[in-house]
Amino acid sequence: MLGLLTYALTALCALAALPVLVLCLQVLLAHGGRREAPAPAARPDDADVAVLIPAHDEAAGIEATLHCLRAQLRATDRVLVVADNCSDDTAALARRAGAEVVERSHAVNRGKGFALDFGVRHLSARPPSMVVVVDADCLLDAGALETLASLCSSSGRPVQALYEMNAPAGSGLRARVSAFAWRVRNRVRPLGWWVVGAPCQLMGTGMAFPWSLLRDAPLASGHIAEDVQLGADLALRGRAPLFAPKARVTSTFPEGDAAAASQRKRWEHGNLALMFAHGPRLVAAGLRRADAHLLALAADLMVPPLALLVQLQLGLMLFAALARWLGAGALPLAISAGALALLVLSILAAWRLAGRDIIALSELLLTAPAYALRKLPMYAAFLWKRQSTWVRAKREGE
Repeated sequence: MLGLLTYALTALCALAALPVLVLCLQVLLAHGGRREAPAPAARPDDADVAVLIPAHDEAAGIEATLHCLRAQLRATDRVLVVADNCSDDTAALARRAGAEVVERSHAVNRGKGFALDFGVRHLSARPPSMVVVVDADCLLDAGALETLASLCSSSGRPVQALYEMNAPAGSGLRARVSAFAWRVRNRVRPLGWWVVGAPCQLMGTGMAFPWSLLRDAPLASGHIAEDVQLGADLALRGRAPLFAPKARVTSTFPEGDAAAASQRKRWEHGNLALMFAHGPRLVAAGLRRADAHLLALAADLMVPPLALLVQLQLGLMLFAALARWLGAGALPLAISAGALALLVLSILAAWRLAGRDIIALSELLLTAPAYALRKLPMYAAFLWKRQSTWVRAKREGE
């Protein structure tokens, strides 16, 4: 009996160590890898861009987003705002800022995917060469739009900007740990894969698509992680997204614990659901086609959120230690302890690369364990009370 327990626990610990190995490799590549990607060919004069902005009650910030975009547009480009089920002045403010606006209202089909589909259907009357999707609360660094458009035009593939979310000014430790974890997921990990030419996941904003790809994409969905789902679907069609680290899009976490927790729950439940739904499909397709890009995307998709990864490795190590005390073999404990140590080293290396301006190392070491434990109920809720519908996080002052 103890022998069977040892074999089963060894297999489980080895399987759980795989995402840690992927994360470690991505961090190492991002840290030490060097890649000078050739500048993409300049966007042709006739390659026009439509910037598509889905917006639900975004009156507080949409003017800043449109002002930022306006400085980066060519004369032939356009901005379309989909004011989706709005109860505020989003549509009026967007029109005043010079954007083309369509309004959508539907009592049942709510969420970003439906808004994007509505916008694409509107654009089909005068199709652009490319569509760049930007959230209504995001700002683009100077030159970001042209970088995305040029790379999208020259590659014929979807392109994902570096998307970062910042903690609000004066935030406490928990918000800054969240901002660091976000950077690990959206900067460090895709940068590691980019160094070796592997694709990335789509991140919801700062996404550029050739019109021919987006026109036929299954967008009309209420899925809470529609961006990840779209990226996986396009990868299976041979058009895995490219990462563009020199094009940066930024936003800010909502203020207030309740709003931030609601947003994190939506993101993480959605990503976990798609990890189980699409990860095996991508692995199977990658093996069948001998496609390293699909396998790399699958490996990235199968890395769970950082806090959950810490919880899993710690829990496995404690269980393996208990099994060892009861007389089971030592191998499961050695694997789980080694994986946990490697995970801690990977987090420290990621902090050195992308977290020193957010949080001090001493603060991270003191706060991270409690941060991971506080998220345990959210991950537990994924098993019996999973969030499956889109809910917008409240912004400051709402």
